[in-house]
Amino acid sequence: MSTTEQTHRQDLERLKALRYMDDDFMTVCLADNFEGVELILRIVLGQEDIKIKSIRTQEPLKNLQRRSAILDVHAIDSTKKEFDVEIQRSDTGAGAKRARHNSSLLDAHILKPGDDTEDIPDSYVIFITENDVMEKNQAIYHIQRYLETNEGKELFGDGSHIIYVNGKYRGNDEIGKLMHDFSCTNPDDMNYEALAKKARYFKQDEKGVAAMCKIMEDMRNEAAQKAELKSAKETAERLIKKGKMTLEEIAECVPLLSLDELREIEMRVMQLA
Repeated sequence: MSTTEQTHRQDLERLKALRYMDDDFMTVCLADNFEGVELILRIVLGQEDIKIKSIRTQEPLKNLQRRSAILDVHAIDSTKKEFDVEIQRSDTGAGAKRARHNSSLLDAHILKPGDDTEDIPDSYVIFITENDVMEKNQAIYHIQRYLETNEGKELFGDGSHIIYVNGKYRGNDEIGKLMHDFSCTNPDDMNYEALAKKARYFKQDEKGVAAMCKIMEDMRNEAAQKAELKSAKETAERLIKKGKMTLEEIAECVPLLSLDELREIEMRVMQLA
């Protein structure tokens, strides 16, 4: 068996084990899946009237300082409310500061020059986590801001919402059934057809399987390119620190990097010196 055939067989085995709780698989299954995204939001938010008008998956958003985050699923509904749905298998990736960062990026993206801040629509950052990161044995956690006075506290009502969904929850209700589906590897065992039909397509349909295998191949190639670029930058940094070669000479030794990129590395090295 050739290396290519072995890799393809490994991809097929990996594909069988993928779930919605794996962010790459979820974003593929939810891309343009309006019915599926509406189902998730209706259950998580407890609102039956959500109608999604736009879905973008793996969308990068940047702030003015060019700090960015890649949103797993960015959706906008008919009332212009914006939703960021994130899958987090690692507890460390679902921290409070990460939620705050994503929420701020959504707001910066929503508000256009000249818009009145009072007209900004509500935004929702939703983390679906594999574990109960809050450790309170609840299905859903709503994070809100409150105004505190001597008389007590009341909801601040700024329209910014952060929600955590406990992927371990298995109650006999809609959210329990949804979390079951997110951890299910067999589409035929899922409760909700809006999720099952996409998973079934990518796991069982010939064209869907081919498309998913191509995605996994592209991901491998991208990871290899990133690793190669990281190695090239580390090599260039070491050579710059030694100070025995010009940038032009280093560019010949590290052809992956342009002179402009080498100048940026040199500037960073000088700042840290």
